Amino acid sequence: MPDLSHEKQCQRDGFSVVAGIDEAGRGPLAGPVSVAAVILPDGFRHPKLNDSKQLSEKVREAIYEEITGDASIAWSSVMVEAGEIDRINILQATWEGMRRAFLGLDPGADYALIDGKPVRDFPAPHTGLVKGDSISLSIAAASVIAKVERDRLMVRYAEKYPEYGFERHKGYGTKIHREALREHGPCPIHRHSFAPVAEAAALFAET
Repeated sequence: MPDLSHEKQCQRDGFSVVAGIDEAGRGPLAGPVSVAAVILPDGFRHPKLNDSKQLSEKVREAIYEEITGDASIAWSSVMVEAGEIDRINILQATWEGMRRAFLGLDPGADYALIDGKPVRDFPAPHTGLVKGDSISLSIAAASVIAKVERDRLMVRYAEKYPEYGFERHKGYGTKIHREALREHGPCPIHRHSFAPVAEAAALFAET
């Protein structure tokens, strides 16, 4: 289970406030990439908080409500939409989301633990932790916020674009989603820089 050992090490190294940062939705064919940053209070513990992918939807939702409703926890979240992903690519969009989420913290932090690799041009000292959402509680908390907020948004998009079944697959490239793409073509929240979407768009352009 994740803990605060990495956060405590940063504090021993002289940094006073440490944020954890994670994203959700780098791989889907549609929708934004969601990024969250979280600052947990010293001594924070939680019996179930873990990498969001290891939690059921019900548990994620419950933990999300706990985290966002706790006045002792600072958090920030951002969505980088499909159009920006197409314009600058998914890696750059993810990095930009991480910068924005970190800068959106109030109060702010002077160090960041980021799930994955270090981020170019990040506005503060930071460390990239591979599988950080399974070892750092701050990153795990960010992973839950990013995942829940993106899933909720995709359910709302499903009401606007019901033919794609976004409420079921959240934009990932499932068989059902790819079939819907071939049948209906892309909608405004699809990522045209991703090959299956570009192929569907080209097919519809020919007809």
